[in-house]
Amino acid sequence: MIRPLALLFLIALGQGDSALGQAFQLPTPNSALFEPGREADYFTPTVGRTWPSGTFGCVRSEGWQMHEGLDIKCIQRDEKGEPIDPISAAADGVIVYINAKPGLSNYGNYIVMKHTVDGLTVYTLYAHLRKITDGLRVGHFKKTGEIIAVMGRTANTRQGISRERAHLHFEINLLANDDFPTWYKNNFPGQRNDHGMWNGQNLIGIDPWKVFMEQRNANANKRSFSLLQFIQSQPLLCRLKIRKANLDWAKRFPQLLSQNIGTNPSGAYEIHLNTNGLPIKIIPINIDDLEQNEVRLIEVNPEVYKAAPCRKLVFKKGQQWVLTAKGKKHAQLITE
Repeated sequence: MIRPLALLFLIALGQGDSALGQAFQLPTPNSALFEPGREADYFTPTVGRTWPSGTFGCVRSEGWQMHEGLDIKCIQRDEKGEPIDPISAAADGVIVYINAKPGLSNYGNYIVMKHTVDGLTVYTLYAHLRKITDGLRVGHFKKTGEIIAVMGRTANTRQGISRERAHLHFEINLLANDDFPTWYKNNFPGQRNDHGMWNGQNLIGIDPWKVFMEQRNANANKRSFSLLQFIQSQPLLCRLKIRKANLDWAKRFPQLLSQNIGTNPSGAYEIHLNTNGLPIKIIPINIDDLEQNEVRLIEVNPEVYKAAPCRKLVFKKGQQWVLTAKGKKHAQLITE
């Protein structure tokens, strides 16, 4: 059993630069991420693979499977070898979802928190939890570093997670659709959605490792870190056009609008997506010849696609780039 004072000490070790005002801090006591050459001590790989398979991006199935978070290695175990690392809030925020029925999700037991950073509403997700802190409820506000759970290895996958591979799966996300339950019901009729808004399909991730390192570099150079600038600087995979009078993303993320002019008076938008399908820029444009709600692919960056193709959003058919079925579905998700 770890005593409360010991827990606080471990969390302090994991946060490292907490006094520097960073937006996000490490969610476990494991701080090897910040020690060059110790990546294998921080990331838990998939079975038979090396540590990069526990990072964010196209890191699985020979680069064709997306992993939308970090798998953070356990460093504290009980006498039976089970994980006991404390999990802490990575930023000030509100608990918006708790799943305490591990059989209902690949995430196992998981928590979602809502944060406001640079005016952006973002979410952190903590998965495979062994135990959720007693009394924790949706609506509770938690300060950075407050303990919300204990690391575990819960999941509903057939192979499960071995004791040796116990880890925290951690994500930083933006919400794809403000009415996801309705969208899901319309697009997947008859299929269950046990988690409502907090279904993993409705959370579009950014790379926490890069966020942590960019924050650290900013502090080292005595400058502030901007999550908004981090998102806007993501490599551009493709540009889409859509004719739509009221684009939900433009309302929820006016910071991503070109010239920050608010709602669109012209009835159409150009949307820039990164390799994970995250809108990184939104530009009001003229309607042109677009049909109502039509989504049209207008450009793909081949080099960016080659570096990270695993979301399979676009495909080159002969000499022409087109949206795949997954790409069309994703475009619907972020625009309906």
